[in-house]
Amino acid sequence: MLGSTHGTLTTDFRARVEACGETPRTAVHSSAAPSADDAVAVDVSGRPLHADVPDLDRFFRPESVAVIGASDAEGRPNTGITRQLIAWAERVGARIHPVHPTRPTVFGLTCHASVAELPEQVDLAVLLVADPLPVIEELAETKVKFAVAFASGFAETGDAGAAAQDRLGAAVQRSGLRLLGPNTNLNAFEEFRDDLDGPAIALITQSGHQGRPVYTLQELGIRLSHWAPTGNEADLETSDFISYFAEQPEVGAIACYVEGLKDGRSFLLAADRAARNGVPVVAVKVGRTETGARMAASHTGKLTGADTVVDAAMRQFGVIRVDGLDELQDTAALLARARKPKADGVVVYSISGGTGAHFSDLATEAGLTLPTLSQAKQDELHQWIPEYLNVANPVDNGGHPVGDWRGRKIIDAILADPSVGVLICPITGPFPPMSDKLAQDLVDAAEASDKLICVIWGSPVGTEDAYRTTLLGSSRVATFRTFGNCITAVRAYLGHHRFTAGYRSPFEDAPRTPSPSYRKAQALMRPGQQLSEHAAKQLLRAYGIRVPREQLVTSAAAAVRAAGLVGYPVVMKASGPQLGHKTELGLVKIGLTSASQIRDAYRELTDIARYENVPLDGILVCQMVERGVEMVVGVTQDDLFGPTVTVGLGGVLVEVLHDAAVRVPPFGEDQARAMLTELRGHALLEGVRGAPPADVDALVEVVLRIQRMALELGDELSELDINPLMVLPRGQGAVALDALAICR
Repeated sequence: MLGSTHGTLTTDFRARVEACGETPRTAVHSSAAPSADDAVAVDVSGRPLHADVPDLDRFFRPESVAVIGASDAEGRPNTGITRQLIAWAERVGARIHPVHPTRPTVFGLTCHASVAELPEQVDLAVLLVADPLPVIEELAETKVKFAVAFASGFAETGDAGAAAQDRLGAAVQRSGLRLLGPNTNLNAFEEFRDDLDGPAIALITQSGHQGRPVYTLQELGIRLSHWAPTGNEADLETSDFISYFAEQPEVGAIACYVEGLKDGRSFLLAADRAARNGVPVVAVKVGRTETGARMAASHTGKLTGADTVVDAAMRQFGVIRVDGLDELQDTAALLARARKPKADGVVVYSISGGTGAHFSDLATEAGLTLPTLSQAKQDELHQWIPEYLNVANPVDNGGHPVGDWRGRKIIDAILADPSVGVLICPITGPFPPMSDKLAQDLVDAAEASDKLICVIWGSPVGTEDAYRTTLLGSSRVATFRTFGNCITAVRAYLGHHRFTAGYRSPFEDAPRTPSPSYRKAQALMRPGQQLSEHAAKQLLRAYGIRVPREQLVTSAAAAVRAAGLVGYPVVMKASGPQLGHKTELGLVKIGLTSASQIRDAYRELTDIARYENVPLDGILVCQMVERGVEMVVGVTQDDLFGPTVTVGLGGVLVEVLHDAAVRVPPFGEDQARAMLTELRGHALLEGVRGAPPADVDALVEVVLRIQRMALELGDELSELDINPLMVLPRGQGAVALDALAICR
């Protein structure tokens, strides 16, 4: 069936899409790394189809390190940095070589006067100098693999700094080395605890301080494996580290603090690699508001992108976006450590009916599934819980059963239910010994079960032994301090595993050669111009998108003849390359049913056009299509991601409600359908107040064809707007009633 959860296509639908060169896909899970041949593959617009994964092993575990500008003079900033680097090199087993033009030794180590005097080729050079550019040029001769530049004063300071950063980036590219920074810090050389086991969190931050909450998770027993403070990203960027971390076997989750994305395509390719490997990426992305975006740009000197596009792109490729550093911390920790869920069902279990009801309301509102336990399961629970208490879900034990042998029986019985994948127990405050016994039973049950148990410890004190020792001492129980963070993390956990279970990289099926439609469309393009409605509709026709029967005429007599051919009633519209919103100018006449009305309308439309000084290529006489749901489908160019496809409620509603969904090509049928379900007005497509269901299949087909157009025309097409796209009743198709296209 079309629209199944596996994204399969009916034979007819497949044939229609392939007719314009679109290759539909099915959602078959693939986590295999691309082959060597695929690694250099590009799509039809020449963009890469797979992430280039840098070999960062020698960055994080170098054999030799040079510290340029090393110092041991007390009171000098470089002295503390040098001391920390020496300690770090000792921990990772690296040989360290201080470099300074006037010092024979630094902290007892032989100091070299210049890069040229280094006794060996080094893996990593740390630049403690104000201007790293001359040093980069020196390092090019030594074949060093990596460099780190702490210096500030680059793109974060304005145009002059951005120009200096461009020169630095160009020098790095010529040198063949890879650079972290500038404007980075020492976080990459932090000391990580080596007494913790289990999957680890790899951390990426553009502002080092924002990673501290995640780094301190080690104090709660959660392992951290890497920290990449990317700074201004003149070379190495967030995407490089996501791609690298997604390949490391010890990494269970990647946590990111992102102020601005350097390159949208690289980010999506990196997220795609992580999704292929089933590695969750959790990100705080600054720039949701105009103020936040301005601050991010001034701090990092990079574009933040339209936030709606960033948000949609992250969801499309499985990146879990959270708002706060506390959510980043809790969500990454849960995703790194928890096993795959056995079911999506969540049961709320508490010693207070009010607490359970409160949490259940919040969880349900957030989209978690709280299944009603079967009558048999409820009868089983009532062996230990009084009959008057609710055990359907949430489960209220009344308090007393947790203090004796019954407590563990209840927990085990809930976990044994096949519909339950997660048990959440909110403990709003310590009430020893009851809460102590409950915490221990939950920990013991978690050790014996393959299902996730979450606890919210609500005490503001946090020094209680049940919390500090029992709960935090367990590697199997996920412990939270707030309801909100628990819900966010559990929703992300279940969503991530649903996403990756059926994930197939959309890049695998991205078109690599132009279709016949593209060759037809290219002949219609007019660089730097807006096309007339008639020409824009020809562009749609080239990609197999249905438009009304219509004729372009240049006389009243021709208009009358055209109306007879098109069939009454008709719509008449002015058509010209500078026309956008025709209705506001009175350049649209609808429901015309006679020759006299046609002649009058022609005269009036041309008179208005002359008065408004609007050049026309003619008057369109169009078939009138009335019955359907008005939608809008379009293409815009995003500064970060390139062409993006939008679908939403059309007509005047698009400007009033702003109810639209966005995707970044390439994407498949499953994502096209997901766009529709995201709309607040999705019910209109299903049929309301007696209206028949709309032809959603036809709408999906239009979205996929528009995506093909966006991919093939690339930046040749600055903007495309079909509004309205009339989606007719089921089985009758969809018709583009109006279109606007702007060529770049």
